[in-house]
Amino acid sequence: MQSIGLVNVGEISGVFGVKGWVKVFSFTETRENILNYSPWLLKKNSETKSLNVTDGILQGKTVIAQLDGIDDRGQAASLIGWEIFVTPGQLPKAKQDEYYWSDLIGLTVETTAGVQLGLIDNLLETGANDVVIVKGDRERAIPFLQGKIIINIDLQVGTMIVDWDPDF
Repeated sequence: MQSIGLVNVGEISGVFGVKGWVKVFSFTETRENILNYSPWLLKKNSETKSLNVTDGILQGKTVIAQLDGIDDRGQAASLIGWEIFVTPGQLPKAKQDEYYWSDLIGLTVETTAGVQLGLIDNLLETGANDVVIVKGDRERAIPFLQGKIIINIDLQVGTMIVDWDPDF
C-alpha cells in the first residue's frame, strides 16, 4: 500500500515479551534504521494512528520497539499487521545516484529510443538485484542496474530512461 506523501518503512509483525514491545518487519536498510523515524503513522485498512517510538533495538535479525502508550502484550498484539509509514522529511536525503523506492513509483519509463513502456508500479528485491515493475500496454520486469539498463533517472521531470527492448 502506498499512501500519497508517505513512505512505507515496515509493518508490525508480532509481540515481544509482556511489557508492550512489538516485533517489526523493517523495509529500511539497515533494519534498525526504522527506529530513527519517530513518530510512526500506523495504518490498517481505513484506520490510522500516530505513535512515538520510545525505545528499540535489533534483537538478532528482528527489530523490536517500544511505542508510547503501548504498555502490555494485549495492546501490542492489537497492532500486529499495521503498516508503518513516515513522512519523506523524516528520512535522510538520498545520496547521489541513490533513490528511495517511493520516489521512483509513478515515474514514466521510456527506452533510449523514446518508446514509452509505462509507469513504475512497484519494485521487487530479488537478492541479485532489484527489479522495476513497469505497467503499460503490458507488465514488464526490468532489472534495476544503473549505468547498464537504467540509463537516467530524472525525478524533476518524472522519467526513467532504460536501455531495454520494448518487445521483451
